[in-house]
Amino acid sequence: MIDGIYTLANDVVYDQLVALLNSIEANAGRKIPVCVIPYNDQLEKVKAEIASRNNVTLFENSDSIAYWEEFGSRIWKAHPRALKLWREYGLPENFRIERHRKLCCLDGPFDKFIFFDGDTLLMKSLDDVYQKLDEYDWITNDFQYRSDLNYIFNWTEDKLAEIFSIEDIRNQIFCSGWFASKKGVLNDAKLANLLANLEAGEADALAWADSDQTVLNYLVLRSGISYYNYAYHDKATGCHWTSKFDVVDNILYDQGQKLTYLHYMSVSSSAFTRLCGGEDVDIAYRDVFLYYRYLKSPEKRPQSFKRPSKLTLLQKSTSSFIQQKINNIKLKYRNFKHRIAQ
Repeated sequence: MIDGIYTLANDVVYDQLVALLNSIEANAGRKIPVCVIPYNDQLEKVKAEIASRNNVTLFENSDSIAYWEEFGSRIWKAHPRALKLWREYGLPENFRIERHRKLCCLDGPFDKFIFFDGDTLLMKSLDDVYQKLDEYDWITNDFQYRSDLNYIFNWTEDKLAEIFSIEDIRNQIFCSGWFASKKGVLNDAKLANLLANLEAGEADALAWADSDQTVLNYLVLRSGISYYNYAYHDKATGCHWTSKFDVVDNILYDQGQKLTYLHYMSVSSSAFTRLCGGEDVDIAYRDVFLYYRYLKSPEKRPQSFKRPSKLTLLQKSTSSFIQQKINNIKLKYRNFKHRIAQ
């Protein structure tokens, strides 16, 4: 049995990828192989980084990549509300289809695996997670269940009850940025049945703005595979960068307990690129991130940080405006969810 870690990356998130790989090497407690699934073909820096590490490989199964992109495309083509809204807001019909490539971990080289989004940092050993996979098919560790259900599914709970044989669907939803499972846990027969259900109308339950996250939640919860969330069942630590954690020797602690991982969810990759370029960017736990980013090359770490130029500020303002427009679209959609769901 081979334990491993997957992540999804390209050159856009290069600095975050390096920090993640270094945090795994420093904090996993043992040597765990890592496989990088390519987000797209923009991989020059990623390939050079992988070549410098003897336990990191690039996922090169083009058939698997094509399969999961086609799988995702078929799901979203069966979602009439998503297609209508994407067209209305000028988004492509295969909106963020590359994110579905993370599903390649289901038929990759590792028997047991843990998936890390590229914007995460590992803080402690993962041995207990791999051991937990002897009991469960799917494991998460986040507090998504405390958030709005409509981030994951866009049907009323009554309608969702027609699909999922789960007493309280709200307590089962999870973030797709970190999860653990086993190779082949969703076999061909299960996947064919799930896709048939989706194309028969169940795709309409998916949250159009959440891409792979809503799909993963559907696949896990609809398939009925055994599922465990540390954050729901145990006294788990937090993981989101907005939380207040203690820092000791570049390890984050929540009420005296080491975090499993820190997730920089929703922080723009460009912020990390600018920070590593010496710009004074305000990022939570900035010194911790920089420690892991430059763990193997401390001489390259910026020694001082300059304020952004007026042009950069203008570009950031424009980017923030665009992001706000996207957020407004999502908010508008949620506000009209009951009308749209009818």
